[in-house]
Amino acid sequence: MNSRQNQLKAFDRLLTIMDELREQCPWDKKQTMETLRHLTIEETYELGDAILDNDLEEVKKELGDVLLHIVFYSKIGSETNDFDIADVCNEICEKLINRHPHIYGDVKVQNEDDVKRNWENLKLKEGKKSVLEGVPRSLPALVKANRIQEKVAGVGFDWEKPEQVWEKLQEELQEFQEEIIVGNKEAMESEFGDVLFSMVNYARFLDINPENALERTNKKFSKRFQYLEKKAKDLNKSLKDMTLAEMDVFWEEAKKL
Repeated sequence: MNSRQNQLKAFDRLLTIMDELREQCPWDKKQTMETLRHLTIEETYELGDAILDNDLEEVKKELGDVLLHIVFYSKIGSETNDFDIADVCNEICEKLINRHPHIYGDVKVQNEDDVKRNWENLKLKEGKKSVLEGVPRSLPALVKANRIQEKVAGVGFDWEKPEQVWEKLQEELQEFQEEIIVGNKEAMESEFGDVLFSMVNYARFLDINPENALERTNKKFSKRFQYLEKKAKDLNKSLKDMTLAEMDVFWEEAKKL
């Protein structure tokens, strides 16, 4: 691993390159925070993919892309004298120090749950009107549900045992089934949302990240389906011309890979 001196030297190199690109490159000159925003979101998802794939070489590359965006935003901020990279670093340093009084102060904690509770209480003392203010509006719904539940749990609004959450999930499934029988689409959608929310909550109690779990299933399904497509192609067949029984043979093969 690199020494702290080499780490700082590498970061300084990146800042210098950013200065040069902003001054000399036509594309970099034109960028604003708004034009970079969707690219930053894309890079973050690519980093997430690399993490789920456990591809550490790719994680390293994607972290570089995300870091570039942080430096880019900071450069733009410096041009209007609003903030620069030092301000960004110092801001997060101060936040970390203030939110970890059990490390930098005299507060005592017993476990991770105590740390989370202190974190949310400190946010409220800093002026936040709701513990939910820290949940971005644009988060995907599944991720948002998990974050909402983590936030309220941090201030004690939570079930006591996993069994209680399981019972709640069964209750929501029953209510969903009842609305299916009635056939009211709007009510069905509402109850289905309750089912998903309860499942996310149950996953949290089992220490399962629901977003990661679903994405791994997405990847697993895609891999198996692409195997099915390949086998059909090898037989010069189209999937739409195959029976479900024929496709199931290859599906079962894919599950063994």
